[in-house]
Amino acid sequence: MSDKVRILLVEDDPNLGSILQEYLNAKGYDCQLERDGDKGFKAFLAGTFDICALDVMMPIKDGFTLAKEIRNTDKNIPIIFLSARSLKEDKIEGFQSGADDYLTKPFSMEELLLRIKAILRRTQGTPSVQTDKRNFEVGALKFDYDRRILSGGADDQKLTSKEADLLKLLCENSNDVLERSVALNKIWKDDSYFNARSMDVYITKLRKYLKADPKLEIVNMHGRGFKLLTA
Repeated sequence: MSDKVRILLVEDDPNLGSILQEYLNAKGYDCQLERDGDKGFKAFLAGTFDICALDVMMPIKDGFTLAKEIRNTDKNIPIIFLSARSLKEDKIEGFQSGADDYLTKPFSMEELLLRIKAILRRTQGTPSVQTDKRNFEVGALKFDYDRRILSGGADDQKLTSKEADLLKLLCENSNDVLERSVALNKIWKDDSYFNARSMDVYITKLRKYLKADPKLEIVNMHGRGFKLLTA
């Protein structure tokens, strides 16, 4: 059996689909291309894949519908949307359909490759229960998501719901990049400028709380998002 990462690519544009398939195969992946949502779902049921890359506007079955069907079958497999629909409502619907990422066309193949690698770093080799983890060790601190308490410093810190949601995402992606758009759409359901500024305020607050362990740091990744460094 091949140890290559298997990608299910569902894209109805024959030229773009073929180019992406050839590129990903050349980069060492095993990419299977399907031309519409119905064939894509049948291929998903028949095969074993590590990640799905789905076009949104497709005949027979659109990408959002396909993603929901895939999610009903496998709640953990990563899904990335490739779409010409760039409105914030479309992105919100994409994340609500179960997406891990949303890439707007036109995009470079190099960016797609980097996004795929980032998602796989977060998901591969990790027990599925990770997605439902509620308690985290953050350096010398402990974070109880359900109680919204960060402990281990001089005093326990009670977090607001958004602070807790944001810290949970940072912990789940510790030492890796938490994409700004992912955090905004998952927590604020909207990646508008004003919500982005609001998230920056919450990041500043979390930095203050995490100073209880001098080794912890939340760093800005220019143009991308944030990274929680725990070591």
